[in-house]
Amino acid sequence: MPADQSVLEGAESPALVLTELSMRDFRTFSMATVVPAKEGTTVFTGPNGSGKTTVLEAVAFLGSQRSFRGAPREAMIRTGAERGYVRGELDDAGRRVTVETELTRGAGESRAQVNRQRARRAELAAAVPVTVFSPDDLALIQAGPAGRRTMLDDALASLDRRLAAAIEDTERALRQRGAFLRQAGGRVGPDTEATLEVWDDRLATAATSVVGGRRSLLRELAPLAERAYLALADATGPAHVELSYQQSWDGPLRDALEARRKEDLRRGATTVGPHRDDLLVTLAGRDSRSQASQGEQRCLALSLRLGIHQLLTKRLGRPPILLLDDVFSELDLARSRALVRLLPRGQSLLTTATPLPEGMEVERIVDVVGLAR
Repeated sequence: MPADQSVLEGAESPALVLTELSMRDFRTFSMATVVPAKEGTTVFTGPNGSGKTTVLEAVAFLGSQRSFRGAPREAMIRTGAERGYVRGELDDAGRRVTVETELTRGAGESRAQVNRQRARRAELAAAVPVTVFSPDDLALIQAGPAGRRTMLDDALASLDRRLAAAIEDTERALRQRGAFLRQAGGRVGPDTEATLEVWDDRLATAATSVVGGRRSLLRELAPLAERAYLALADATGPAHVELSYQQSWDGPLRDALEARRKEDLRRGATTVGPHRDDLLVTLAGRDSRSQASQGEQRCLALSLRLGIHQLLTKRLGRPPILLLDDVFSELDLARSRALVRLLPRGQSLLTTATPLPEGMEVERIVDVVGLAR
């Protein structure tokens, strides 16, 4: 695939590639194995509902333990099955890496292993780094802050194992603090205060690291996203892209949590913290969520993804696996061609319901209807 080095620098042949993907009781697949091309683009074809996006979803799940489609875990387990499994074989500069994940129904957590060793988010993100482009990316600009926070945290998890652990610790502390708040039923007393002090300390320690990582990431991402936007939009007028972090509290988080304790007990929820923060994206000084056209919003969403992909490539020394889910159906011809020029060399997995844009080189085509069901 051609690459525009003025936007995406230093994209060499990947040192890590997916060599085989196996799914069992995952979505509609009772059993299926996929062997993508090690370099270049593998295109997955088939009618709507045949499982094209499911293949990409399975790859992304290996590295994140989450559906990029926003689906709950139970929805990814085949109807009638109690568990689902996804297994990936990867070649990491000649070293074989096996990543295995198990999805379970109910309250049990999904289990994951890297080379037969139990793995947390940090190890999984390092073993299977991915960048996902999908039609739903428009929600990065149009929808609420959750998707923007997830985008930042996924990038941080791939870049820094310590921050990946801090993200996990933050999410765990928020869940447990929230459960205690609901259990307390609004009651305030010495025992409640003492317990909340413990959870506040844990949450503040982990969350402060996460927020610092998000702010640092944005400083690096902003110029990359702007350069990508200029190339995608072919802008002739003002097109300054600014990314700013909006924090939901002032001062130390520990103090903010203590100040909001009575309100949190009344609501049964944690009302300040990194889970309430947002990323503000402006274009030429305008809030992109409310004052940009849909075409501008789509270019901005693609620019954020491209900027993160460049940042990961530079910092990791190799491009992540690129997952392109029917992206070109949402773009006009000029922007489709621009996106192709901007994509780096490396392993790409692509689904499409429309003809590919000119200049898109394909190494392998896989008809998902022919996969075992």
